[in-house]
Amino acid sequence: MAEFTNKRIVITGGAGGIGIETARTFLDHGAHVVLVDLEVERLEAARAALGVNRVFTVVSDLATPADCVDIMERAKPAYALVHLAGVFERDPLLSEEHGVWDRAIAANLTTAYDMAVAFRTRTDPRAASRIVFASSVAYRRGSADRAAYAAAKGGIVGLTRALSRKYAPDILVNAIAPGLIVTRMSEQIIVERGEAYRNEIPLGRFGQPSEVASVIRFLCSKDASYVTGQTITIDGGITNA
Repeated sequence: MAEFTNKRIVITGGAGGIGIETARTFLDHGAHVVLVDLEVERLEAARAALGVNRVFTVVSDLATPADCVDIMERAKPAYALVHLAGVFERDPLLSEEHGVWDRAIAANLTTAYDMAVAFRTRTDPRAASRIVFASSVAYRRGSADRAAYAAAKGGIVGLTRALSRKYAPDILVNAIAPGLIVTRMSEQIIVERGEAYRNEIPLGRFGQPSEVASVIRFLCSKDASYVTGQTITIDGGITNA
């Protein structure tokens, strides 16, 4: 029997490149997935790409705690929450443009907190449940053009560590910190400075969404039953280069 048979996995940002590949790997191992994203059209395209009947979709911007509770009520009992949703904006660092900071914290960090709180009481009691948050190497390396984003992703790491203590032993809480992965979100950076960035990566290439998805699946698997409070970097070695 596949490891995740009949287990429900909630994936926010589920219509993105990493979200689709994460859904695919869980589906391949028997899971039911709930994809949450902003746009109906992208969710429909994601569901069509996955091509199975164990995919459910929810349109939401996760703007309020009530929105997050509604999603988890629909999905309960859930085995895992994979929180990938977020925004990635250039930060001009101007007092009159505070919206970039507000959106970065709200969409990347506050939504993670609200989803985790909603998830806690709506889990599958058959096994220790899992939360996987998406941080970024931006919090490790710093991001000169996206300071608000880097700060929010650093906050994800703090949240991961705190909840891993608070939710233990019933829920294991971990995070991933991807580097430059080939998705729609990274297109502009690749256009602007892709070659220079690639030259810094010891593996000599950008990452693929499936290479992030496989780590997420591991963190939700029985093989990671003694792993909690960790942030796993997936960057081809650039952080240590």
